[in-house]
Amino acid sequence: MEMQFEAFRSQLEESGAVRERIRAVISELDNVVRVMQASLLPVHHATTQQAAKEVLNKAKSYIPQLQKLYSQLAEIIRDRPGQYYRYHDHWRNQTHTVVFLLSFVHWLDTQLLLSHSEVETLLGVKPEEFSIDIEDYLIGLCNISSELPRYVVNRVTAGDYECPRQVSAFLSDLFSAFRILNLRNDLLRKRFDGLKYDLKKVEEVLYDVKIRGLLSNQAAPKPMES
Repeated sequence: MEMQFEAFRSQLEESGAVRERIRAVISELDNVVRVMQASLLPVHHATTQQAAKEVLNKAKSYIPQLQKLYSQLAEIIRDRPGQYYRYHDHWRNQTHTVVFLLSFVHWLDTQLLLSHSEVETLLGVKPEEFSIDIEDYLIGLCNISSELPRYVVNRVTAGDYECPRQVSAFLSDLFSAFRILNLRNDLLRKRFDGLKYDLKKVEEVLYDVKIRGLLSNQAAPKPMES
C-alpha cells in the first residue's frame, strides 16, 4: 500500500509542476490577449480605410507574441504524449478569445472566414504536437457573431450602408454551416443559438437601411423569424 501511494505522490507532484509551468504561460497569454483585444476596439469608430488599416496592423503586431506562447505550451505538452486533454482546460478560454480575435481581424481584412488550419498556421502550432481543439475554434467563431452587430451599427452611423449586407451574407453562411453540425446541449450549442439572434439583429439593420432608401437597388431580405 505504501509503495502505491508513494508512486501516487510522485505522479501528483509531477502533474502539479506541469500545471505551474502552464499557468505561468497562461498568465502571459492573458496579458497579450487583453492588450490585443483593446487594440482592436478602435476599429468600430475608424472613419477612413487608412485608420481601419492602422488598427488592424496594430492588432496583428501581437501575433508573434501569441506564436511564442503557444509554442511554449506545445513544448510542455510535447513531452507528455496523450495528455493534451488532461491540461486543456488551462488554455481553453484564452483560445476561444484568440480564435475570435484572429478571425475578426481576418474578416475585417478579407470578408472571409478564417479556417481552422489557418488559425493553427497563424499560431505556428503543428497539429501532430499541439492542435487547436475544434470546439475551441467553433466557439471562437461564434464570438465573432456577437461582435459584428455592434460593428454594423457603427458602420451605418458612419455612412457605410453596404456593411450590413456584407455582414448579413457572412453570418448567414456561417449559420448555415453550423446547422450541418449535430450539436449537443452544451456551451457550443448555446453560442450557436446566440449566433441566430446576432444574425437577426444584423438583418434588421439591413432591412431598415433598405426601406429608408440608403442601399443600392439590390433587395435586402426581411429579418428572419424568431
